[in-house]
Amino acid sequence: MDKTYTRRGVMAGAAASAAVLTVAPACAQAPAIHDVEIQSFKFDPPSLQVQVGDTIRWTNHDLAPHTATADNFGWDTAEITTGESGEIVVTEDMETSYFCAFHPHMTGTVEIL
Repeated sequence: MDKTYTRRGVMAGAAASAAVLTVAPACAQAPAIHDVEIQSFKFDPPSLQVQVGDTIRWTNHDLAPHTATADNFGWDTAEITTGESGEIVVTEDMETSYFCAFHPHMTGTVEIL
């Protein structure tokens, strides 16, 4: 069984393929979750590289409560007690330096890629 290809058939197939390629959405990378451990009165890791839409989750392993609070108070996890977590979703214009409101010597940074 030989297939016969006509110019009209080939052109119709090419047009249909082009339409699908221009209508199909680009494959976007799913948002990531970045974990920061709070232990020994430190954020670990102290610095993160993230993208807009990612989630940063802080988990407290200390006996004392902590927060992750932007330096100019643009965002805050609220109090995170022992064994609990607090999180934020990364936005394009969010502050990138933070500290613990209870223990200001605890600091961290976020780099938005």
